[in-house]
Amino acid sequence: MDVEASRVIAVAPERVAAYAMDWRNDARWTQGIRNAELTTEAPGGGFGVGAEVTRTAYFLGRRIDYVLRVVTHEPPSMLEMTSVAGPFPMHVTYTFAAHPQGTLATIRVRGDASGFYRVAGPVMAPLVRRNLRKDLRDLAGQIG
Repeated sequence: MDVEASRVIAVAPERVAAYAMDWRNDARWTQGIRNAELTTEAPGGGFGVGAEVTRTAYFLGRRIDYVLRVVTHEPPSMLEMTSVAGPFPMHVTYTFAAHPQGTLATIRVRGDASGFYRVAGPVMAPLVRRNLRKDLRDLAGQIG
């Protein structure tokens, strides 16, 4: 699965990225996430490359607990995370680019489903895309 969604948000990239890259806001704008916790700080402390965020989410009616490790942290343009624990491998990339109307925000999710989620494979990509679009809509609403 490789799914991407974008939206123009009428706010400067620095503001959009600051909100979206703060794990404490995950449950406010990311579909299905009920809880997010910084469980491992970056080597220099706080949030950055090497930090790990544990998320509890619900997808297709099932609870998913997973851990994402930050592999790229370049505010205000990019945050890239990869799963180190969870039901399937996942790679999430957030990008924020200047746009004449504010910020072009993009979320890309790549992953290989296993178990129950492999069986649900044919519906996974459309559902993930729909959720990403809702995420971006909610992100715009939170900071707009």
